[in-house]
Amino acid sequence: MITRRHALVLPALPLFARPSRADPDALWAALAGGGHVALMRHAQTTPGTGDPPDFRLDDCATQRNLSEEGRRSAARLGAEFRRRGVRVGRVLSSEWCRCLDTGQAMDVGPVETAPAALNSFFGGQGDREASTAALRSLIAGLPRDGATVLMITHQVNVTALTGIFPAMGEIVALRLEPGGAFRVAGRKPSP
Repeated sequence: MITRRHALVLPALPLFARPSRADPDALWAALAGGGHVALMRHAQTTPGTGDPPDFRLDDCATQRNLSEEGRRSAARLGAEFRRRGVRVGRVLSSEWCRCLDTGQAMDVGPVETAPAALNSFFGGQGDREASTAALRSLIAGLPRDGATVLMITHQVNVTALTGIFPAMGEIVALRLEPGGAFRVAGRKPSP
């Protein structure tokens, strides 16, 4: 008979494993092979958190935007995508200027917006559960054997979906699984 004193106690496992960043070549090869989402937090911005009060999505001057270094690093990352042979089928973005500008600076394809799935809900700007459900649905509807899809969004969106807190410019690679599922395949730190 097992008593409380003899019971095996297992540590709680995290909801999401923290994938290794140790083998960048394997991650690039996976992205080049297709069937993945490169879920990216926008490139480096000017200092701050969130946006100024009364910002507007239709006016970049009212938002926290990319720094010059952010623009340069996004361009370098786009060049690395091309050098590594990553074929990008679609570039989807939040409507925030820092996300759109990241996609444009990367220059790996035309940038489309996906506001329901990729817009920020930081500071009560949107509904976390609805946004995350929309992102899951978007990912579930992607072809499982197609080119890699680049999605540019915000830290809160990546964290809500994966449990990972990405740095600006960091990519969390998601392997598309059958039946609409996905798993975290690795992380590409910001350049």
